[in-house]
Amino acid sequence: MVVICVVPLLYVISASLNPSGTFTGSNRLFGEVGWNNYAELFESRYWRWFLNSFVVAVTSAAGTVLMGGAAAYAFSRFRFSGRRGALTTLLLVQMFPQMLAVVAIFLVLLTIGDVIPILGTNSTLALIAVYLGGALGVNTFLMYGFFNTVPREIDEAAKIDGASHAQIFWTIILRLVSPILAVVGLLSFIATFGEFIIAKTVLQSPDRLTLAVGLYQWASDERNAPWGLFSAGAVLAAIPVVVLFLLLQKYIVGGLTAGSVKG
Repeated sequence: MVVICVVPLLYVISASLNPSGTFTGSNRLFGEVGWNNYAELFESRYWRWFLNSFVVAVTSAAGTVLMGGAAAYAFSRFRFSGRRGALTTLLLVQMFPQMLAVVAIFLVLLTIGDVIPILGTNSTLALIAVYLGGALGVNTFLMYGFFNTVPREIDEAAKIDGASHAQIFWTIILRLVSPILAVVGLLSFIATFGEFIIAKTVLQSPDRLTLAVGLYQWASDERNAPWGLFSAGAVLAAIPVVVLFLLLQKYIVGGLTAGSVKG
């Protein structure tokens, strides 16, 4: 299994270092080594696409954590009319992937764009809004179960000291549930950084494309595709995800095993 996982990665790295820029010339792993493909990335729109994807992924991850955390806190701590029905709806909604609504999303953005251009098609802000809407249901239900593990006695003690619900949420609860926030943030970043279908539907301008859509344009030409350049871009695109995982590893592994409350 390790070989099955590692060999394709080695093949892509070898193709990115092959000056010939073809996959057929990369059958011998690291037969030729050069940095030409990486140098050519600076002469293309690659870093513009990279920045676009990074901004979209970071903004979407932060928004998903804050919105999902606030919704999960409300469902976990408050009792209001329609609460059970809303939780059931969230459970049902997460069963359908967001890409099923691509046509509807496109038509909605066209209509909104006539009134508010910044939220229409070919808008990065509109793309972020679509990602936030699609991730809210799944992550709220995921956080809801974790929020329930935090004893209510902590809230009651804070209320006796005069803390409001906002103070309890921002200063106490979010710190206790940091493991699930790290997991949700990481999953959201990975999903949006490499998402292709919705990004290709919403964005059209070359300078506004995300990295996945931009790399697809390079690989779409079956005869003249710059595979060496594509491989180099794919290798660099994996770095943010790996770095983020390493930074959040202690929260993901240690936090989920130790629990959210320490005695």
